[in-house]
Amino acid sequence: MSRFPPFSRYEMNAASARVREQLAHLRRHLRSQAILDEATARLATRLNIRPGEAAEQLARMAQHSGLELTEVARGIEPLPEQELEQPEVPQWVRGMLAGVHASAIFLTPVQDDAGRVVDFLVLAANKHARTPAGRTADDLAGGRLLAVSPGVAGSGLLDDYIAVYETGEPLHHMPMEFVEAMDYRLWPATLSVRASRVDEGLLVTWRILDDEELLVSGWERAQRLAELGWGEWNLATERTLWTPQMYEMFGRDRADGPMALEELPSVVVADDLPLMDEQIRTLLEFREAVENEFRIQHRHGVRHLCVYSEPILDGDGVPIKVRSLVQDVTKNRRRERALAVAHEQATKEKERAEQEHRITVQLQDTILPIRRGLISLPGLSVGVRYLPGEELASLGGDWFKARLITDGRVLLAIGDAMGHGLTAASIMLQMRSGLAGLAYTGAPAGRLATWLNDLIVHSNEGITVTGTAIIGHFDPEPRTFAWTNAGHPPPVLIRDGQGKPIEGVTGTLLGAFDAAEFGMTVTQLEPGDTLLMYTDGVVERRGQDLDAGVAALVRASHACVGDDPEQMIDCVLERLGADSATDDVCVIAARVL
Repeated sequence: MSRFPPFSRYEMNAASARVREQLAHLRRHLRSQAILDEATARLATRLNIRPGEAAEQLARMAQHSGLELTEVARGIEPLPEQELEQPEVPQWVRGMLAGVHASAIFLTPVQDDAGRVVDFLVLAANKHARTPAGRTADDLAGGRLLAVSPGVAGSGLLDDYIAVYETGEPLHHMPMEFVEAMDYRLWPATLSVRASRVDEGLLVTWRILDDEELLVSGWERAQRLAELGWGEWNLATERTLWTPQMYEMFGRDRADGPMALEELPSVVVADDLPLMDEQIRTLLEFREAVENEFRIQHRHGVRHLCVYSEPILDGDGVPIKVRSLVQDVTKNRRRERALAVAHEQATKEKERAEQEHRITVQLQDTILPIRRGLISLPGLSVGVRYLPGEELASLGGDWFKARLITDGRVLLAIGDAMGHGLTAASIMLQMRSGLAGLAYTGAPAGRLATWLNDLIVHSNEGITVTGTAIIGHFDPEPRTFAWTNAGHPPPVLIRDGQGKPIEGVTGTLLGAFDAAEFGMTVTQLEPGDTLLMYTDGVVERRGQDLDAGVAALVRASHACVGDDPEQMIDCVLERLGADSATDDVCVIAARVL
């Protein structure tokens, strides 16, 4: 019998009602987004401008009229069909399109008065052409691309096509998440897209992935996230199959092909060769499955691999194949070593065993907070991410807070204790736990920063410790974010697909002076806005100043716009290469509902 009491029917019904309410809210938001996407494309076509400029124009129209943005968007009518003069389609274009088995169109540029490419004309489409919303070749041919496929603006494909036309560099997205907008509805699909310049136009082909391909794509993503690889060695034909992740784990170039089974010992660390020998003997001599962990010499250093292997036997019980599932557990081992060192140092500094145990647990909770997740708060959907440094010397003092406080506001804070190692972790603990207590006073963010500064200064007399932080309160009713900045990189506001750092009053570092006052900034937010807060590990790179790093983050945010804050964080970190950064990485993405 389960030790957990069963749910009552009331509890189950209440939970279902909450889910239905959340889904209804999400669907209303999706419909509003579809209206805005179509209106932006229509306005861009009507004014012969780029979609980003059209979105700004639409926002100004709403501001001047005093109406809701969606109400103004509903009033943007599409252009009459066949408004543009249709050029004759060359025979070679028709022949080229006829030879493509996927959906294909040939585009020619549409320019504004300044000569910029702002859109494309669909000169011709092949018989296979079909968009996620169901438009066919007859619907596409002869129309402006933004008019027949408004989703190319929000997805970034239009910008990609312009870049292909202007640079001549071909494009291949495989796979990509594409959302079409038609009839005030969104039509999401996973596509494989290619584009290349041909003469004075673009050849664009795409294919909508079927269910089997989506499952394969999902499995490949799961392998990357879990750092899993799979390999098979055919002992009879000497043919070896590897998944892409195996090449990453073994530090091998794909052009060189997978490693033969007899080559594996050559990359194993000498001390672990007996483990490898025992694994091969178990597979080939005893003909049994085996699980082992050993270290290999990777081009980026030593890696820890956990290997699950099994022999495939023929009818006579002779091994004919060996299959292995491999997981890279290097980060886990490094984290364990870092925590072990931190525990040892904490133990040496304390006299009483009980105090040593309590401090070690607190440090572990600080060094390894919740690493990722999606938090639902009043008026916000908040994604969080914390990636600790891989080495003890790189463990920093990054921290974040995202919680509801008693007066109905949402506390959003992020910070970084200066330095690395155990000292930074202990200062981080002071900052996080201190703010958690002070926040319940309901004081404004500037006052909280002043109190936090006093706490750091007077709790560490005799030594100078400093840190940076952004502390703010989101009020869900007026959708305002009242915040203060204590020497921290500025947050980025992403609105209508465009991101920019928010200018605010910047104060001194926490702990730098005995007495400090911090100014306040109030930022008005809108539904659909995303507030991106981060630590310097996201934007700092060797040989590059901080402004350049922030600019790179802003560019990455343009390509990572979406409704899911967690997916946005994944996308931004991947584009910046921050998942391999040596310093701590901490990010909060708060999307306004």
